[in-house]
Amino acid sequence: MAHCLIVDDSKVIRKVARHIIEGLGLSVEEAEDGSVALEACRARSFDLILLDWNMPVMSGMEFLSALNDTELAHRPKVMFCTTENGTAHIRAAIENGADEYVMKPFDRETLERKLQLIGLV
Repeated sequence: MAHCLIVDDSKVIRKVARHIIEGLGLSVEEAEDGSVALEACRARSFDLILLDWNMPVMSGMEFLSALNDTELAHRPKVMFCTTENGTAHIRAAIENGADEYVMKPFDRETLERKLQLIGLV
């Protein structure tokens, strides 16, 4: 079973995403910011990180940069899931190692399609 880390400062978004991701057959853990997420990634392996852009303590882009600098046995797929919809944001995310990008609000069909594109469902 694939293992997903949902990183978002909104408890509501984490709950909605968890419901969808678990419904697609993945196990889920949550983190409220990039710093907590980075510690989780150092402690255990994830197949997917669903990542918000704007968070306190450590933003999604700061997390992605730190993840890229961290030696991991297995690098997870990273999917930004954010309200930032400008082409500059999307380009920056992909250029910095994100595998996919989805806009909020999202639904099950959208997440499932994106997960199929990156080979996780």
